[in-house]
Amino acid sequence: MERVIDKVALVTGGARGIGAAVAARLHGEGARVVIADVLDGEGKETAERLGSGALYVHLDVTSPQEWEAAVKAAVEAFGGLNILVNNAGIVNFASIEDYTLDQWNAVIAVNLTGTFNGIKASIPALKQSKGGSIINISSIAGLRGYEQIPGYTASKFGVRGLTKSVALDLGRYGIRANSVHPGVISTPMTAGVETDMSRVAIGRMGHPGEVASLVLYLASNESSFVTGAEFVIDGGDTAGTVTPPEAG
Repeated sequence: MERVIDKVALVTGGARGIGAAVAARLHGEGARVVIADVLDGEGKETAERLGSGALYVHLDVTSPQEWEAAVKAAVEAFGGLNILVNNAGIVNFASIEDYTLDQWNAVIAVNLTGTFNGIKASIPALKQSKGGSIINISSIAGLRGYEQIPGYTASKFGVRGLTKSVALDLGRYGIRANSVHPGVISTPMTAGVETDMSRVAIGRMGHPGEVASLVLYLASNESSFVTGAEFVIDGGDTAGTVTPPEAG
């Protein structure tokens, strides 16, 4: 139960959903965790629930200055930084015909530029820690197109490509970078969105804890020879379609 013992992690979007599950799993396996989000109430509750070795910081990922402060808080509170999980993300909807520049700018700023900002801010601390793991949460929308979410899809493809470039640039310092591509996961972001999973191999939505288990592997030394890779966790969604079981 100590797969990331003595490591320090910073998890964005850590107040709820996948981010909260990741923070809890890393903390449970021995890491000290900084939970970063703009949802201050929920973020503080999540940190308090984890207890000793967990800290909440306010972080708007679009702000380089707030990123610098968040990394500084991790270093001052826990002595360094070994794991960066760029999980914060938003989605907005419209056909490309109706999609506005404001919608585009909003989603790119959080999902892609926010990830870039986090990587840039964390490099000095990761180098000081003699290596580390950057885990960028993309999506299966970073592997194939979807209608009605052009900005989200573009941002997640961007995260996928950025991850590979970062892996090449930082490998010499012992810093690894990988992307995780969840399918439909039961989170506040997907609440209220009607999704038919009957044609997906596993036949259900995923759970945040399942994504957290994959992130834990990438954060741990077990994945020490893994970098620049993409990890799909989608119940078989991108593998193809299956015939739905007949209704009883």
